[in-house]
Amino acid sequence: MKKPSSKIREEIARLQDQLKQAETREAERIGRIALKAGLGEIEIEEAALQAAFEEIAGRFRGGKGAATGKRNTGEGRTAGAPPATVATGAAAGSSSEA
Repeated sequence: MKKPSSKIREEIARLQDQLKQAETREAERIGRIALKAGLGEIEIEEAALQAAFEEIAGRFRGGKGAATGKRNTGEGRTAGAPPATVATGAAAGSSSEA
């Protein structure tokens, strides 16, 4: 028997709430780790920080993809190429805080 659209909408709303809660837990976990590592004190542009996180994620996923600061760009680093270095502190040249 098929579900009525109202039941499907309720299920979607419930799943969206679960997704939001899961993303919040994950963000809090990563945030705590980043603060413990001292990232809260570093002045770095958000795009550069995201690129560094993507690079780290790639290492833990088995080296897939390159950090670009943008998601799903389709461009990658060639095999064996050294990872990009992210400037920190005064060398970052940015007055914005992540």
